[in-house]
Amino acid sequence: MPAPSNPLKAALAAGQIQTGCWLALSSPAAAEIAATAGFDWCLIDGEHGPNLLPEMLTQLRALAAGAAHPIVRVPAGEAWMLKQVLDLGVQTVLVPMVDTGEQARELARAVRYPPQGIRGLGSALARASGYNAIADYVHTANDEVCLILQAESRRAIENIDAIAGTEGVDCVFIGPADLAADMGHIGNAGAPEVVEAIDHAIARIRAAGKAAGILAFDPAVAARHLRSGVQFIGVTSDVTALAQSLRGAAAAARSAAQSG
Repeated sequence: MPAPSNPLKAALAAGQIQTGCWLALSSPAAAEIAATAGFDWCLIDGEHGPNLLPEMLTQLRALAAGAAHPIVRVPAGEAWMLKQVLDLGVQTVLVPMVDTGEQARELARAVRYPPQGIRGLGSALARASGYNAIADYVHTANDEVCLILQAESRRAIENIDAIAGTEGVDCVFIGPADLAADMGHIGNAGAPEVVEAIDHAIARIRAAGKAAGILAFDPAVAARHLRSGVQFIGVTSDVTALAQSLRGAAAAARSAAQSG
């Protein structure tokens, strides 16, 4: 029996648009709701969300209730972090703060077993292999790993061809907030210089034959990026959706009370 197929990897390779939700509340209930909401993917954020391995595992089990493909963003591009997340059964990982082609090559090796990579073999103990129930896991897992690298600095944009051209990288994801900050426009990802850099990166990623990704919670901005050729796009988060809903309900209640 081979490793499970990765529908997100296949969809990106086929040029399909994949929309998703960021999970940063560390809440299994929020993950379960998001998994059944109609998104193509849900990402558990281990970089800025309070998500360590136990919290990730709990949310992965909650995500199994729906059709959304689970992704984990690791805190940093460390081989030992990626190994642990992959052993949880995660097949798609997003790595932040990737600036060079050399980093990209190291990360492509970190998520794959030898001879293609350096991932340690502990699958007999891991959820990824069904706790050793998938007999051919170590021979087939490499083909189903989807590696997404995050470009979010001026240096990354300068090296975008090398990053996107790396074998084993499936998608390059632009981080607008950090990119804007690094370019001197903190809090303003809509600055013309930042928008120009993002458009340039998307074009180069597509030219390399890879999927381009980005976060865009504003529907108008999301539509613009989709027209530019972005395939992998985060359109909301559990934090954003809950905060907007609660604040909107509170405002509506205050308005009704005042008008009454």
